Amino acid sequence: MNLALIGYGKMGKLLEQLAPQYDFNVTLKLDEFNNANYEGITAENFRGIDAAIEFSVPSATVRNVELASAIGVNLVVGTTGWLEQLDHVKKTVEANGTGLVWSPNYSIGVNVFSRLISEAAKMLANQPEYGAWAWEIHHITKKDAPSGTLLKLVDDMKKAGYDRNIDVSSNRAGAHPGTHEIGFDSAADTITLKHAARSREGFARGALKAAQWIAGKKGFYEFSDILFR
Repeated sequence: MNLALIGYGKMGKLLEQLAPQYDFNVTLKLDEFNNANYEGITAENFRGIDAAIEFSVPSATVRNVELASAIGVNLVVGTTGWLEQLDHVKKTVEANGTGLVWSPNYSIGVNVFSRLISEAAKMLANQPEYGAWAWEIHHITKKDAPSGTLLKLVDDMKKAGYDRNIDVSSNRAGAHPGTHEIGFDSAADTITLKHAARSREGFARGALKAAQWIAGKKGFYEFSDILFR
């Protein structure tokens, strides 16, 4: 299958390196040099493309999706920091009859971690003596803070019924690939759940799995929807 990369930074280069293991040929790469004003997203450029993976910057993601979806391209989106427009993106994909997989984090481990967090929040929702916190750290170049992953974990906790305050914090330093921590604390004890990434490879492999899956399909999906089917 033919794969396009919308965004060609560190993640894009890693996706290109791993793509052959998932039966993909990277036949189009768009970045700030050939897509600064979205001029690279044309029907001609995307002819024969089976799926595209978008890891760009938050300010460009929504427009990238609008244009790619309009010309019939199925997408995997891994950029975070644009979630206030998630409903708009979903409606755009549905209106165009294309397919899209979205996630703030394509690590399989993080998606399992999210399930564990939701279960813990559900069990402690009616235990008012337990307060909660959510914390993360990433490399200094990460654009958004708190991370999209941490915000999704907090949202999952609330959906699971934990409606008390959750103290949210984040740090940016060095080249850290990403650690997320959720804790519950009472006068009697503390529960701490943590996920630590060792590299970007897990994110890239998950995104490539998602691209394999969405090729030829229609609809809007979260990665967890397809991962735990």
